[in-house]
Amino acid sequence: MTVSQLSIDRQVFASPLDAGISWFDSDTSCTVVVSTPAADPALWADFVDGAARSYHRHGIEHALDMGSLTDEANTQLFHVVVNDAGAIMAGIRAKGPLESPEESHAIVEWAGQPGLDTVHKMLSDRLPFGVVEMKTAWMSDDPNRSRGISNTLARSPFTTMALLDAQFVVATAGSHVLNRWRTSGGVVAKVPATPYPDDRYRTKMMWWDRSTFANNADAEQVSKIFNELAVVAGQLDHVGARALGTGL
Repeated sequence: MTVSQLSIDRQVFASPLDAGISWFDSDTSCTVVVSTPAADPALWADFVDGAARSYHRHGIEHALDMGSLTDEANTQLFHVVVNDAGAIMAGIRAKGPLESPEESHAIVEWAGQPGLDTVHKMLSDRLPFGVVEMKTAWMSDDPNRSRGISNTLARSPFTTMALLDAQFVVATAGSHVLNRWRTSGGVVAKVPATPYPDDRYRTKMMWWDRSTFANNADAEQVSKIFNELAVVAGQLDHVGARALGTGL
């Protein structure tokens, strides 16, 4: 199955948001918010704080790269899952579209490892069609919501691709995370795993292609992806948009 259209208005979706877009998420009984650091500075600060606490809890805070994270030029969009009390339960951010393979953190993760040349080529081959990197995924420790949150985060590449007008999303994570993200049509790249951020981990690369994702996604996830895109399209009538700055 090939999906020829994943955006409604390419000219509008190529611009970032002036205000956040949100909807109720039945998987988590929470609200999903998609925004930018400039449009929602307080929410962005909570995202950064939550990410720092989550990475510290797992002993991998050195992989967070706080200098890059706190530079808003490195985040074009972010998604958060917010509960009824206003607390962020999970989040993920998007960087791109990338202008070179070296802008992807995957190059750092595979540095000196078998597969680096393959990673570089995969990025280079897709850049002309638009590649966005999803980064800094984190979740709170809530066993009652973990599966639902994973399914929700797995759909975040599609609003990202539509809003930033890219055909591909790339992400890197451990196998246990990527196995959950397969539900939305992500495909694990055929490249040797890398021990990043340390020898406890076997990090792999996953790709989403907005033109063919439905071949690999769960039917329920496909339906929710298109429902969420319809929500985004409807809300864009009520929020402004700015052209991407040259520094982004």
